[in-house]
Amino acid sequence: GRLEAVTQQMGYHPQYLDSFLKTQHYLMHMDGPLPFDCRHYIAIMAAARHQCRYLVNLHVLQFLRAGGDPQWLRGLEFIPPKLRNLNEINKILAHRPWLITKEHIEKLLKISEWSWSLAELVHAVVLLAHCHALASFVFGCGCEQDEGLGGRGSLKPLSLGNQCFCEATAGNSYSQELLRINRKRSLDSCMELDSLRERMQRIHVETEGRDEMRLLQQDREEGEGQGAEVGVQGGTEHCSDPSAGLSPLADSDGVVTGATNLACYMQDPDFGYQDFARRDEDQTQVFRVQDYSWEDHGFSLVNRLYSDIGHLLDEKFRMVDGLQSSAMAKRQGCEPSVFKRGIWNYIHCMFGIRYDDYDYAEVNQLLERMLKVYIKTVTCYPEKTNSEMFDRFWKQFKHSEKVHVNLLILEARMQAELLYALQAITQYMI
Repeated sequence: GRLEAVTQQMGYHPQYLDSFLKTQHYLMHMDGPLPFDCRHYIAIMAAARHQCRYLVNLHVLQFLRAGGDPQWLRGLEFIPPKLRNLNEINKILAHRPWLITKEHIEKLLKISEWSWSLAELVHAVVLLAHCHALASFVFGCGCEQDEGLGGRGSLKPLSLGNQCFCEATAGNSYSQELLRINRKRSLDSCMELDSLRERMQRIHVETEGRDEMRLLQQDREEGEGQGAEVGVQGGTEHCSDPSAGLSPLADSDGVVTGATNLACYMQDPDFGYQDFARRDEDQTQVFRVQDYSWEDHGFSLVNRLYSDIGHLLDEKFRMVDGLQSSAMAKRQGCEPSVFKRGIWNYIHCMFGIRYDDYDYAEVNQLLERMLKVYIKTVTCYPEKTNSEMFDRFWKQFKHSEKVHVNLLILEARMQAELLYALQAITQYMI
């Protein structure tokens, strides 16, 4: 009867949780272009890009329950070529989605007997983006950490007889139980808020641990504010590894596959995120939302090729945008919508997506240095996130507010990947 770690965290916002569970269930268990075992294997491939053992373990079990061939779990060399050919687009979407081109799409659709259909490819792309973004949430909220190491969730895999979070119903009783548990946690967090705020104010003059001091030293070395500024003409902040010096996650016992084994599910493991920067006309261009947006372009395409998924994704995007964050925004001295848009646009900016009607100077005014480092780490290299970043660096926020920001990261990142992939598919079709 224990609640799965992801739903425990999302349960701070029950309406969003219901929307998430519906989408997850539809992607994995309802009628669609892809076989059920392939869906879970694609999820394994996606989670492995970020070394997310939590999601890999979960989908390994679901893959076997769906009748998947155990030999496939030995790695990419043991799966059908058609599925293995998805590796390149998985790698690019996970780390540098702006590199996706119509040629990548054409290659998958034109390989003789191993070719994908457009409907299959759209299903696969949505799965990849969903699992990449969910890996960010898993690391960002500490679900990857083992309970014995002070984490907020358990890394232990579910047994085949237990309920998987993607199969959990979205009924009122489920959400109400989560709400009851998490309301008590929120009250406890409120009692600690004043003392936490005082400690946050002293962070620059007190030594609370070598990790914090190391990060602050890095900030000073980057220059007076230079490392964290977002320019109107530039791309994103230049911070190649904001989590340098932070302790890595410890291994835990009793998992289906350890970190050393995840390499078998991916190729080119050294390929990772690089800061997006504006380039010459014949190279990577800034993605302008007025030219291709989710509302005007992506939604209709994905819904046409994979029935109803567009409506579920759109509901999820709207749900996270509608979450209340008045206290969180008030502490930043702005309206809730302004604060949320600042976070959303900052995340999209890191992937080269720009809004012409937005003043990016607001990002630097709204988001403190530590918050920006946290957001960038969870978004771009979530595997480098650890409990110190969640617990020590971000104490002016209540737990439910931290989860809210992680939901914004999840949805903004997923939409960014979808925009690039769907635009490439559109260009191929044209």
